Amino acid sequence: MKKRTIPVLEMSCAVCAANVESTVRALEGVREASVNFAAGTLSVEYDPAEITLTQMREAVQAVGYDLIIDEENAAERQEEEQRRHYLALRRRTLWAWVFCVPLMLLGMVWMHEPWSAWAQLALTVPVLLVFGRSFYTTGWRQARHGKANMDTLVALSTSIAFLFSLFNTLFPQFWYDRGLEPHVYYEAAAMIVAFVLLGKVLEERAKGSTSSAIRKLMGLQPKTARLVGADGAEREVPIAQLRPGDRVGVRPGERIPVDGTVIGGSSYVDESMISGEPLPVGKRAGDKVLAGTINQRGSFVLEATQVGAGTVLARIVRMVQEAQGSKAPVQRIVDRVSAVFVPTVIGFSVLTFAVWMIAGGASNLTYALLSAVSVLVIACPCALGLATPTALMVGIGKAAESHILIKDAFALENLCRIDTVVLDKTGTLTEGKPTVTDWRWTALAEETAALKSVLLAAEMKSEHPLAGAVVASLQEAGVDAAEVGEFVSLTGRGIQVRVDGTDYWVGSRGLAGERLAGIPEPLAEQAGKWQEAGKSVIWYGRGTELLALAAIADPVKATSAGAVRELARMGIEVCMLTGDGHKTAAAVAAELGIGRFEAEVMPDDKEAYVKALQAQGRRVAMVGDGINDSQALARADVSVAMGGGTDIAMDVAMVTLMTSDLMLLPRAVALSRRTVRLIRQNLFWAFIYNLIGIPLAAGALYPAYGILLNPMLASAAMAFSSVSVVTNSLRLKWSKS
Repeated sequence: MKKRTIPVLEMSCAVCAANVESTVRALEGVREASVNFAAGTLSVEYDPAEITLTQMREAVQAVGYDLIIDEENAAERQEEEQRRHYLALRRRTLWAWVFCVPLMLLGMVWMHEPWSAWAQLALTVPVLLVFGRSFYTTGWRQARHGKANMDTLVALSTSIAFLFSLFNTLFPQFWYDRGLEPHVYYEAAAMIVAFVLLGKVLEERAKGSTSSAIRKLMGLQPKTARLVGADGAEREVPIAQLRPGDRVGVRPGERIPVDGTVIGGSSYVDESMISGEPLPVGKRAGDKVLAGTINQRGSFVLEATQVGAGTVLARIVRMVQEAQGSKAPVQRIVDRVSAVFVPTVIGFSVLTFAVWMIAGGASNLTYALLSAVSVLVIACPCALGLATPTALMVGIGKAAESHILIKDAFALENLCRIDTVVLDKTGTLTEGKPTVTDWRWTALAEETAALKSVLLAAEMKSEHPLAGAVVASLQEAGVDAAEVGEFVSLTGRGIQVRVDGTDYWVGSRGLAGERLAGIPEPLAEQAGKWQEAGKSVIWYGRGTELLALAAIADPVKATSAGAVRELARMGIEVCMLTGDGHKTAAAVAAELGIGRFEAEVMPDDKEAYVKALQAQGRRVAMVGDGINDSQALARADVSVAMGGGTDIAMDVAMVTLMTSDLMLLPRAVALSRRTVRLIRQNLFWAFIYNLIGIPLAAGALYPAYGILLNPMLASAAMAFSSVSVVTNSLRLKWSKS
């Protein structure tokens, strides 16, 4: 199966999105399809052996829409199409109002003049057939395929008002003979089109603001690169022409075009847009560089390792796009409502007309017609369709700008509900860059050099974060690694290697307890002192003999204490898990003000701990950065990975904090809460608008108060509803935090 996010064109409302979605989902070979109306994208999972993107596009085109299936520059093409569509829409709206202003004056001031109806007819025809023609063409295409959308409602309402007025203009005597006045409603038909067009212009502008985060991210990717030939000469080529293995030159001030490895020269690179770290990072031969980051002083040549869609930047953009295109669970309710919305509104309009006619007969024809038209016009599926995706796009986009990557809408919605956060210690609460502060050797001095060589070789094979500290310490002392044989990883306890038939082991106190008959009192006392000081202790032995102890300190991050306090202030309990000893864990927990912690835990224990919390009815977020955290991350209600961690942790995680700043965690929770609150507000107002507006348009207040909603006011209210929902979502974008 293959996944793609494809731009969709020609959608005018939420029902359009539902039509595209149902069309694609019904195709053979498509496993899942989801359309985001606000983003204008189709997320599809399909089997390339059964169906091609071209076939999908043809099916979508048949129902009046289009897909941009060319992967290269698809986003740029969509943006260009949207810009062209917006300019054309704005132009049509302006001209529609140029005709509607005199039309309103005719309808209000000279309505009884014999020539007025003909003048109004002349002004209305261009508005309907030229500036509003898209409503009728799209409505007709939809009807041919047994579907309906917002354009169907506009086309029906304006056609009814126009044809009724045209009949009254051509045959006024028909009504005079029955003692009735032949009113015309050309201005209502034209004003409906003008107001709907104005609403669409405002909506398009607001929707454009919701996707600005994606545009900023995509703007980090240069369009061209300096390809270095075999002769050393540079030539500028489009990014699309680069392939892994190509050599690329980068000059001062330029953005790096691809992910790669420096092979010549040196410089400092500003990676803040990717990592969030403010200080430039020194780069020299052998160092990795990332696409989109900015070279500062020096020049260098890199060898491309990932190009195009394979770069870290492209992966981040893709994650944000997929997240913005995903649907929150609450959206499923809206989708079901939208699917039956237009047919229901048409049925209610017919019922309104029938009730008026039954109540008053021919004398109520005008009221019946106006009420039926008002019902068609005021009903707005757009507000419902925009309520969730616009808030999600703004929330996920704002998170991305703050270096928080949220995988999907489900994660965003779940994050606001958590009441417990479980934090891994190393690399999450601490810097994750431990250093050896003390050694205590028990072996004879003449043996120490050889034992250090074995220890270095063993730790070089280990994936544990503390192993790097031992390796760095021994290499700084000039130790060379020995040749080792069999290597065994003792998960959660340590490692074991074999050298010349002898087993050497390195690991936790638990492992030492298994291998040793007893721990000498002075060494146990020394280890205890180190642990009370918040240091981790590595135990190194041979068979049943203890060879050395090493004390390793991993400084607590400057922001960890503040993050823990902020989470507690938000009503979230914080727990800490670590593979370190109890004393080390207690020292770190006391420093940070964490009340609950578990020490000497293995990966299975971390998962069990999360599971136990969930059994108590808690909603748990697990935060980690290593392979040993992946089980617990997968088990948690929300999994959060530190961006400096391993790829597997980032792949499992629903949320990735791209910097080492743990303060991003409470910020992510706060952002989630505000986004979900906006979704609920939007849905409330969208449902309330229709629940109040449709009965009001039908004339519910007329019997008691004589109030009847004019179709022009109904169209203005409909336009306002969509714009208000999008504007409400944008409040999050404009907020400071």
